[in-house]
Amino acid sequence: MSEDIGEVIVEAIRNGTYLKVTAIHVATGREATAVGPAHEPRAVERLAIAKLKRLLATQ
Repeated sequence: MSEDIGEVIVEAIRNGTYLKVTAIHVATGREATAVGPAHEPRAVERLAIAKLKRLLATQ
C-alpha cells in the first residue's frame, strides 16, 4: 500500500490522554478514524492514513 492516494486532510482532536485522528480523502470524501495515546500523535496519524488506504483499496 505504498501508492500515493492523493490529497488527504488530517484532523486531530485531543480528549484528555487520548487523541482522535481523522483522515479524509479529498477526492472521494471517504474518511477513516483512529484513536490512540495523545503522546504518540504521529503513530495515531499513520494508523488513520493506513486505514484510509485500506478503505480506498476496497472500493
